[in-house]
Amino acid sequence: QVQLAESGGGLVQVGGSLRLSCVASGRDISTWDMAWFRQAPGKEREFVASIIWSGGSTTYTDSVKGRFTISRDNAKNMVYLQMNSLKFEDTGVYYCNRRTKPQWTWGQGTQVTVSS
Repeated sequence: QVQLAESGGGLVQVGGSLRLSCVASGRDISTWDMAWFRQAPGKEREFVASIIWSGGSTTYTDSVKGRFTISRDNAKNMVYLQMNSLKFEDTGVYYCNRRTKPQWTWGQGTQVTVSS
């Protein structure tokens, strides 16, 4: 059973930056492709970024390309999301999980609110 715990969210102004962290416990995630997802108010959860098991390749949804960077530290069983040049539309709850379905049980997520 994998437990995922996200942190690092908060209230930030437009143009600001945040670094999200995700720690996994109960399982070694080093052999799994991982991803970040987000859910805006009133919308379904959507894919944001993914990283393969080795960290050698990443993918991003178009709206965050050039602004967000996903990374991982397999020794620490952690995944990160560096978010720069934040926009209003980046507001939401951010979750990490394995990239492909069936995903593991979702963590509580971390709230990111971008304001003026």
